[in-house]
Amino acid sequence: MSKTPENPISETPIVRMAGLNKYFGDLHVLKEVDLTVTQGEVVVIIGASGSGKSTLIRCINGLEPFQGGTLEVDGQPMATNGTDQQTLFTIRKEVGMVFQQFNLFPHLTVKKNIMLAPMKVKQEPEVIANATAERLLNRVGIGNQADKYPSQLSGGQQQRVAIARSLAMEPRLMLFDEPTSALDPEMIGEVLDVMRELAKEGMTMMVVTHEMGFAREVADRVIYIHEGKIVEEGKPADVFDNPQNERTQAFLSRVLAH
Repeated sequence: MSKTPENPISETPIVRMAGLNKYFGDLHVLKEVDLTVTQGEVVVIIGASGSGKSTLIRCINGLEPFQGGTLEVDGQPMATNGTDQQTLFTIRKEVGMVFQQFNLFPHLTVKKNIMLAPMKVKQEPEVIANATAERLLNRVGIGNQADKYPSQLSGGQQQRVAIARSLAMEPRLMLFDEPTSALDPEMIGEVLDVMRELAKEGMTMMVVTHEMGFAREVADRVIYIHEGKIVEEGKPADVFDNPQNERTQAFLSRVLAH
């Protein structure tokens, strides 16, 4: 996907990772990972279950500490074995994350779910947060659902609320951790459509997904992770049509056959 003149890829790094290592006890999950993501870039991360994809982006948002190497997010260096709360607070104001499960507050309406963070974190007046929530719900195509509760929505609608909630913080980077994996097949397209629009608008995105068609269409760069290592990366056409690593070839031959 080539960027438009209005939304070019910048040379400004949003994520800089060098020699990153992550352990769960004795299990070495991420192994010497080097990765830079620049402003306006859409990076899609693929790989088998258990390869370390989700752990990688959870480290970027400080949800998982790492045990070696360096990681800088939007100019903020993170510390090994756990970053201090003030730094995490600063990073999370700039980094939105959308999970497999929607993580909405069931006792709040859709609109209130979106208003909460701007009011609590950014100290926005309620009238401003309300206007922001209405604008973002229209942006993700569910403006008519504002006063419903999450349990009254379909899975696809709930995930679009979760995306709108992240956008309410005006993030510089959006992380998506398999955002369609919990959805019924007919609901996947509506969430991917919202993500396509974000990419067209120039949002910097890192997306862990098994949706290979989406990766081919939207990504500026595709990264294949195997057993905690980046073993191949490049433009979608290069990775999908002419993979160089035999492990990438084997993985794609399995997933693209279905």
